[in-house]
Amino acid sequence: MRGDLTKGPITKTMLAFALPMILGNLLQQTYNVADTLIVGRFLGPDALAAVGSSYTLMSFLTSILLGLCMGSGAAFSIAFGEKNEEKLKNSMYVSFMLIGAVAIVLNVAVFIFLEPIMDLLQVPTEVYPMMREYLWIIFFGILATFLYNYFASFLRSLGNSVVPLAFLAVSAVLNIFLDLVFVLSVNMGVGGAALATVISQYISGIGIALYTYIKMPQFWFRKKYCSWSKKIAKEIAQFSFLTSLQQSVMNFGILMVQGLINSFGPVVMAAFAAGVKIDSFAYMPVQDFGNAFSVFVAQNHGAKKEERIRLGIRRAVVIAIAFCIVISVAVFVFASPLMTIFVSQAETEVIRIGAQYLRVEGTFYFGIGCLFLLYGFYRAVEKPGMSVVLTVISLGTRVVLAYMLSSIEAIGVMGIWWSVPIGWVLADLTGWMYYKLRYKKKMIGMKI
Repeated sequence: MRGDLTKGPITKTMLAFALPMILGNLLQQTYNVADTLIVGRFLGPDALAAVGSSYTLMSFLTSILLGLCMGSGAAFSIAFGEKNEEKLKNSMYVSFMLIGAVAIVLNVAVFIFLEPIMDLLQVPTEVYPMMREYLWIIFFGILATFLYNYFASFLRSLGNSVVPLAFLAVSAVLNIFLDLVFVLSVNMGVGGAALATVISQYISGIGIALYTYIKMPQFWFRKKYCSWSKKIAKEIAQFSFLTSLQQSVMNFGILMVQGLINSFGPVVMAAFAAGVKIDSFAYMPVQDFGNAFSVFVAQNHGAKKEERIRLGIRRAVVIAIAFCIVISVAVFVFASPLMTIFVSQAETEVIRIGAQYLRVEGTFYFGIGCLFLLYGFYRAVEKPGMSVVLTVISLGTRVVLAYMLSSIEAIGVMGIWWSVPIGWVLADLTGWMYYKLRYKKKMIGMKI
């Protein structure tokens, strides 16, 4: 199944393509959310803090691979829009070899440097053993993350967002089932939650690779296209590594903030762990809409349909902001009840702090919604470096302000919460000003 996004009604085409991506990523979030929910409810706040902090670290590590795959996906989409199948096939081989090598190196490195990383994160003594146990098992899923995201990005670049959703649906259900078995029935603790996630990840990763091999054999790695083209390698590297840098910078900033949060103790750690899960679900749809918008722009960029891109931008902004307003109101009003999904009602202080976090972040979801569109746009028009710039502005502001404001006794942890939306808004302003200056000078197709 393929979808040509260079044809048809713009709004309907974008939404039809985006919906399976949104549902798929929501399902993907259930990998860690299932761990968090079951661990928080049945193993207590210390275990919740361990798993929550692990999630932040894993998000940083997997963002490297996710960024590489997303960048390659942009290159695939442009080649598809150009109707250049030979270039597409060669790009697949080159990108698979590059990203596969990075995945292997990353997997080895995290096992070697596990304890220094945990020390850097200032993990409290009471949480340390559980977090180490969880991470030691969860790291075995890094190669599965590579497989799934690589082939999912490829299929989406051809306009197929349904098949990645199907594989995630199966693995998400399996993850929840195995969580219940390993944590509640077998009493494996946080290690059982990690094992459930790893098994589920391999089901989706290997499954989607086999699907591509069986259903789309014309795109599999054949000798004719398994050659190392310096030109294509340079193009893939530009897309992939800059997008990966953007993703990893974003998550590294969050990781630095996680270290600061850990210094406030297990109660704040638990509140942040639960709050981040709710946050992720709240703005995940607009993040995936931004990724779908990126594929739309990339295909039309390859087909040189500039007017269609301009119309798509206007409609995408309206859709994203409308969604963010609705979800912001919901999160602000129901912040405390949402916290009780992950935390027992008896943990009143955890709920109070988590609700504070959600109300601050939730008020400004429009900021992150617009930022996701900007990331997707610049990646699609062959300017991934601009996405890196916006990420540095957003996360740099967040990290600096978090450390500065939280050190003021009267502000404390609230300074960390407020630093986030300030970073979003500053990056948005920068991205849109650059767009206005460059787009009027025929930015599409112009090299910087």
